[in-house]
Amino acid sequence: MKILMVCLGNICRSPLAEGILKHKIKENQLQWEVDSAGTSGWHNGEQPDKRSIQIAKKYGIDITDQQSRKLRSVDYEEFDLIYAMDSQNYKDILSLAKEEEREKIKIILNEVYPNTNKNVPDPYWDDNGFEKVYQMLEEACEAIIQKYKPL
Repeated sequence: MKILMVCLGNICRSPLAEGILKHKIKENQLQWEVDSAGTSGWHNGEQPDKRSIQIAKKYGIDITDQQSRKLRSVDYEEFDLIYAMDSQNYKDILSLAKEEEREKIKIILNEVYPNTNKNVPDPYWDDNGFEKVYQMLEEACEAIIQKYKPL
């Protein structure tokens, strides 16, 4: 299983989602791969936001090896699941997908709250939002593990 986490800049939410899911994959001894990307290329090559790094570290997860990158057309072929952090990114990801690739694109919180299309808020402008975002993504990543891990 190959999973891609996507937000706008690939420095706050999707790097956290990638780190959390990688951590859970290791704990569950799964042979999955996870990556993250952004729909914009604004931060290409940059590390995650220092506040994302700090909140991940608080929970024993190191995301300092990640680098921001823009979503590529090849990602649609390479990944089995593509998770958008919010409805705007979902629309942007869908707009570039071929018809046969659309079913693999999902809003991440629908794994916890099916068919609600709830957004993971962008914490970039709110220093206090990173803890809430971490908790939302932790719950969503656990739901992904439970849904897709082999019995």
